[in-house]
Amino acid sequence: MASSNSHDLLVGTFATPYLFALRFTTPSSGDAKASLEIVKQHNAVGSHSWLHLNKPNKSGVRNLYTTAWLEPPAVAAYAVHDSSNIELLNTAPTNSRSGYICASMTHAYSAGGATGEVFALDQETGAFTTGEGHEANGPIESTTGGKDFLSDKNTPTTISPVQKLTFIDTSGQRDDGSTMDFGGLRHGAHSTDLSPDGSLLYIADIGRNCIWMYSIGTGAGQGHMQLAEKKISVRKHDGPRHVWPHPGGKYVYCLQEHSSVVDVFEVVKDGNSDGNVKLVHKQGVRIIPKGLPVNEFWADEVRTSLSNGDQPRYLYASTRGLKEGRKGYVAVYALTPEGLVEGAELVTRQTAGRDEHDDDAAWRDDDQSGLQYMYETVTSGGWANAVEPGVTVHGVEYIAMTDSEEGFVFVLSWDGKEIREAARVNLNEGTDTSKGKNGAATAVWL
Repeated sequence: MASSNSHDLLVGTFATPYLFALRFTTPSSGDAKASLEIVKQHNAVGSHSWLHLNKPNKSGVRNLYTTAWLEPPAVAAYAVHDSSNIELLNTAPTNSRSGYICASMTHAYSAGGATGEVFALDQETGAFTTGEGHEANGPIESTTGGKDFLSDKNTPTTISPVQKLTFIDTSGQRDDGSTMDFGGLRHGAHSTDLSPDGSLLYIADIGRNCIWMYSIGTGAGQGHMQLAEKKISVRKHDGPRHVWPHPGGKYVYCLQEHSSVVDVFEVVKDGNSDGNVKLVHKQGVRIIPKGLPVNEFWADEVRTSLSNGDQPRYLYASTRGLKEGRKGYVAVYALTPEGLVEGAELVTRQTAGRDEHDDDAAWRDDDQSGLQYMYETVTSGGWANAVEPGVTVHGVEYIAMTDSEEGFVFVLSWDGKEIREAARVNLNEGTDTSKGKNGAATAVWL
């Protein structure tokens, strides 16, 4: 049973059809230790590499939206009644394997590789719907566990997106077929995230080295998107992986997978023109120790802390070792109340296009002004090392971090001076591993 100092979270995996409910318990006294335990191993429709948790819907239930690495590829919707009661609602098809999914209360947005989709959501249940509100039903075959799932409502064949996206340009879509390419995710669009007010969608595209920014319609055009800007990355070798918005909405943070840099962009809106929005590069900070070669890492995640409402005090960014044995890092940077990295150098010039980009000192690729702490992770992180800020207790911020190399889920503590490991659990210990190794992918706090 959960206590007042316990906090639940859900974790998905890369290659097994399970969702794990975990319980983190904070220390009850100065001498007590934190703990992390598996509450339940839920059957899932397939492997879920990315999880997005919405606020409660009209029924008072929270909806979980996930990528689903099935064949054919799909995304999935669940109703989360509590950590021990999770109900599969349905799935919806995606043209290519989805990297991330995010959602408002009316629409879900997916992107992966060369394409993306916008799906309408049922206002009562949160399930995917067609324009007529019809839900999917019937079986779908999973590449990781067959057809024995939570319910029979898991075929995406009758769900159609309200809008389809393509990111193909003159550079095409590379997919070398390797395991680490994930069906084109390492060489194409990878993530989706909404602005705090829901008016903009940011899609980071590793392969095309850009951020796609879309304006989202309201009224009769609710949920439909129009391209506002294709923002070419600062450096030729960046590989934008994830764009995370500051809760104030003025700035966004782009994690660069290949260069292990987090760039800060200002969202500039033209008040005289509806939908005229652009990104202006303001700062860039390095998230691995100086002197280490960037080609030994692939950066993973960027997040703002949750402890100070709309003015988060810290930025967390994680990297993975590209090979087993090369450990990753979690960097903590201080933020100003507006959302800039405190003390980091401001960019003094802008370029108009890719051909004008360079890698000289003007870009300060090695800038670590504002760095508060650099934590070396226990493993390389495998495909994960994804960080997710959670609760703050007595001034200590707790952050979940997933590891696919060994199957660990860690909870880290940050007291403003040092990151420590507060607790850990291995998803492969005492759980069903008959369908494969449980490599932890991402976590969300309930």
